[in-house]
Amino acid sequence: MNKTYLKLSLDLDFVLIAITASLKDYVLCHKINTRLNFDFVKIDDHEVYFNIDEDPLAFSKYYFFVEQGEIEYYILNNRNAEGFLIPEMNKVDFFMIIHQYIDKEDLNYIISGLNKLPDIQVAAQIDPAKLKSKENLIV
Repeated sequence: MNKTYLKLSLDLDFVLIAITASLKDYVLCHKINTRLNFDFVKIDDHEVYFNIDEDPLAFSKYYFFVEQGEIEYYILNNRNAEGFLIPEMNKVDFFMIIHQYIDKEDLNYIISGLNKLPDIQVAAQIDPAKLKSKENLIV
């Protein structure tokens, strides 16, 4: 009998910034909105199924859209009471996801602006393709 395999390819065409900050999600977004002139707003939680026969885990999610360039920004909480969105990155508190093209200068401005906030220990770009749980980041 012939076996057929389904090959699934994920759309990982986004920029991922890992943020370590011991703040509540809404406080972090307020600080980013104030200091970097963003306008993040809370939207429905990001739900991820870790096991088929269990309820999904919900992680808070914030959204900001820039019409010029049609760039979408998301901030996802990496932790909740039951676990981590990306378990292998358990030292990271939040992820910023940027959909659409962003040039290197704008990206460096965002990362350096995040790192200048006193409550953020570190913000750094990471490659989503290298994460084991990368499918959990698909928004």
